[in-house]
Amino acid sequence: MNPHDIWPPAPVLRGLRMAVVPHPLTFKTPAMTSRDTLTEKPTWFLVAEDEQGRIGIGECSLILGLSPETSDMAQAALHRVAQSGCLDALAVPASCPAVRFAVETAAWDLSQGGRGVIAESPFSRGECAIDINGLVWMGPVANMLQQFEDLVARGFTTLKCKVGAHDWAEELRMLKAVRERCPASDFTLRVDANGAFSKVDMEGARARLEALASLEIHSIEQPLLPEDRDGLAALCEENIVPIALDESLIGVHALTERMRLLDHIRPQHLVLKPSLIGGLDSATVWSRLAEQRGLGWWVTSALESNIGLQAIAQWAAVQPALANSPVPQGLGTGGLFTNNIPGNLTIEQGTLLTASQTAREESTWRQALEGAVRHQPGCEGGVNHDTP
Repeated sequence: MNPHDIWPPAPVLRGLRMAVVPHPLTFKTPAMTSRDTLTEKPTWFLVAEDEQGRIGIGECSLILGLSPETSDMAQAALHRVAQSGCLDALAVPASCPAVRFAVETAAWDLSQGGRGVIAESPFSRGECAIDINGLVWMGPVANMLQQFEDLVARGFTTLKCKVGAHDWAEELRMLKAVRERCPASDFTLRVDANGAFSKVDMEGARARLEALASLEIHSIEQPLLPEDRDGLAALCEENIVPIALDESLIGVHALTERMRLLDHIRPQHLVLKPSLIGGLDSATVWSRLAEQRGLGWWVTSALESNIGLQAIAQWAAVQPALANSPVPQGLGTGGLFTNNIPGNLTIEQGTLLTASQTAREESTWRQALEGAVRHQPGCEGGVNHDTP
């Protein structure tokens, strides 16, 4: 199947006026992984206006240390796009995947009328929901256990936990306590190691996976670092716990190299983060490669604001594989920030919904971004300015 039979590349739109609006996202509480602790995310909105006065908005949001772009790279690339007056996602270098995501989603938004809808579906109309997992961030063990309790109270039945920052014995005790509270008959548990098992040798990694298998863990994301392809291949072949790759996909652009990676490692699942792998078009190609090999996959945010999160969710909602065999997605991250922008997404009983009651607030915010294009000196003709 041609991946573009389902989701074509974003349209190329020319003759636009554009602005780049910085909006760094601030975490409510520091977000800890085995790799780093995040307090803020560099984020920009690419705002484009066509001759009819319609506005399209795309988001470029980085996870420093994981995203291929630096802040300077992303900002310079966004400036070049805005100054060109053209939204052409495939013209953005593959080394700037978050910028490409911003360009393609702004183009889809604008081509669909500038309503914040990149793909019409029952989900975008508020007629159905997307199952999502609840995410437990690293922190003191007592706090992590409380996060599990809070998610269960909110109706989540798929729970995902970051591991690798604490002593392994302590983390394992916590997971055992969670499994006692959340039996496998009623709850699915996923874990994400962010490569942390590379800190031990292969026998140690196998022992950890065997301990997780005894708890009927659904899958583990990235147990080893991306560069250890042979180690990942060995663990995937043994299939002690199904392995999902996410960081291993970053920076792998050529189709032949993508196929070579999947055929060498043979993971059980892929986890697609569009802002890290080159946007929705790139995610579409990865998903089809997975399906051709009988691999599972799901999509998750790279901690975008509601603008990026909404685009990813709307893309997911029109994917046949997810419609035919629902798998909980990783799209429950909108509540992480003190300054998230208004959106029309809400979470109810472990599902993500498009909620019309927030439409007025979102519309007001979109109108404010229109001013970034229309009311700045020198903005005509596609000249870009940062906006405070």
